Amino acid sequence: MFSAKFLTFLIFGLLIFGRQLCKADEDAATDAPAETETGNEEEAEDSADPVVEEEGDVIVLTNENFDFVVMDKEIILVEFYAPWCGHCKRLEPEYKKAAKTLKENDPPVALAKLDATAHADAAGRYDVSGYPTLKIFRNGKAYDYKGPREEAGIVSYMKEQADPSWAPPPEAVITLTDATFDEVVNKEELILVEFYAPWCGHCKKLAPEYEDAAQQLKKFDPPIPLAKVDATEATESAGRFGVTGYPTLKIFRNGKDYEYNGPRDGPGIIDYMQKQSGDSSKNKATLKDMKKFLEHQDDVSIVGFFSSEEDDLYKMYLDKGNSLRDDYRFAHTFDATVISHYKAKTESIVVFVPERFQSKYEPKRYVFTQADGDSDDLEEFYEKHQLPLVGQMTKANQEKRYAGRPLLVAYYSVDWSFEYRVATEIWRKKLLDVAKDYKDLTFAIADEEEFKDQLKELELDDSGEEISIGIWGNDKKKFRMDPEEDFDDEELREFIDDWKKGKVDPVVKSQPTPKKNNGPVTIVTGKTFEKIVLDKSKDVLLELYAPWCGHCKKLEPIFKKLGKKYKDNKNIVIAKMDATANDVPSLSYTHMGFPTLYFAKANDKQKPVKFETGERSLEKLVEFIEYHATVDLKKGAKTEL
Repeated sequence: MFSAKFLTFLIFGLLIFGRQLCKADEDAATDAPAETETGNEEEAEDSADPVVEEEGDVIVLTNENFDFVVMDKEIILVEFYAPWCGHCKRLEPEYKKAAKTLKENDPPVALAKLDATAHADAAGRYDVSGYPTLKIFRNGKAYDYKGPREEAGIVSYMKEQADPSWAPPPEAVITLTDATFDEVVNKEELILVEFYAPWCGHCKKLAPEYEDAAQQLKKFDPPIPLAKVDATEATESAGRFGVTGYPTLKIFRNGKDYEYNGPRDGPGIIDYMQKQSGDSSKNKATLKDMKKFLEHQDDVSIVGFFSSEEDDLYKMYLDKGNSLRDDYRFAHTFDATVISHYKAKTESIVVFVPERFQSKYEPKRYVFTQADGDSDDLEEFYEKHQLPLVGQMTKANQEKRYAGRPLLVAYYSVDWSFEYRVATEIWRKKLLDVAKDYKDLTFAIADEEEFKDQLKELELDDSGEEISIGIWGNDKKKFRMDPEEDFDDEELREFIDDWKKGKVDPVVKSQPTPKKNNGPVTIVTGKTFEKIVLDKSKDVLLELYAPWCGHCKKLEPIFKKLGKKYKDNKNIVIAKMDATANDVPSLSYTHMGFPTLYFAKANDKQKPVKFETGERSLEKLVEFIEYHATVDLKKGAKTEL
């Protein structure tokens, strides 16, 4: 048996041992956070801030650091650029110098850049489609940069934007409704109105450009107002002016509407509307002024001869000129001396052929009087006499005067200087002798240096002959006359006659036809377009693409999957064509950008359906094909729509 003393000692020892165990547990608990901290450090390393570098005081942005850098800045200027872009390269040194100066500003203003070709995700969020694109970000919200593109201008503009007291100016575009439309529009001598829809992407893209133009045009003397009307709400006004698409822009003069045919960017709208102000025709009150007006040698001149401003023909002349002021040069006079000098009748409108292009085969002037008809007849009169028998096509007048087809062009060294004028005239006279007998064909001369691109398209750029002849036919077809060492009018007549009979093959720019073309996506070239795309036995989905296009590259794997899906279906072809290396020999398949997709139905090849539903996903493309297919893609029966 243990003694009482021994038991007391044992109990005391156990108590001390228990306390030591508790202390060890406490120490272990105290040490545990140290291990936890180590784990957090590892996690912190994984979630560390993205790397941000600078090049010459310009912050370099990437997909990874874009939001980290841009979204928390009160203000920052970002340049979206492409390494190969010439405009970007010219901007680079100015941008760097501006970045250095603004970095030292109080408060500092950051300048950044993003290679939009390498970091397309970040660029794509801001609809970057051209280079360089500059945007100001205020606390993460993007605004278009409207300033200069040299150091001093960038610095000045960004200092103004960074001023703490800066605030956007009040909206300059006037908002109209059905209730206010006539009241506002009818009182203005000149106003531009945009009919828009709130959901329209094109309208949203136009909005900042339109507002920028309105801000500038309201400063003009007199100011030119710009207005907008929600056509989905103001249905009465939209219907009255035949609005069927968005955005529709119309010019109004004292309440009367005219088509707007100008650009859709801020500077373009400003320039176009400035030219629309004032009367369409300028009054030439002296003989000296009228002679100077008629000295113009490159285009027809239109002159009205009137007795007073009360003449009905004068009023019609000005009114018609308002819708055609972009197309012709207009002048008028009330002066009896001027009228007498030109042996003109009062109340007449005369189209003068430039002296340079007059010939024995045509009148030197054409006359329109009140007895010849109304406003529509006057416009037809202008159109009929806008070209001499053989005029000169230039880059400046190509779209305005020589857009019609068919068109025969003689390319050679056209020089109207005193030393070379005779040689220029000799070739033109050879054409005149032929042109008088082919009134259904427009003839023109053109300088071979100015139109190297067309000569290359005709494969005549290295012919080595003094003169080259080409015909630009309907539906984008083009034909060349084989170069002749001794050109004469009989050979030209023979060429024209053969062309009329269909004996001349068109010139087609085309890549080589692939030897093997049995992949999921059929390759189309200029020479195989008609055989594949216009095959009336099959539906064809055609992609017109450019090799350098980022959107095209993104679509490529989706398009390949689409091709595999329909690979074994004999009724449908999934095809693509490099539109930069091949002619698209049909006006029905035009393209303004890349990629452009058309669905060519088997039973209607001249009216293809353009894919415009937005998202180019596999699901959307399949849905598009199955909706428009002329046969049930699974059963071969007629599709029920």
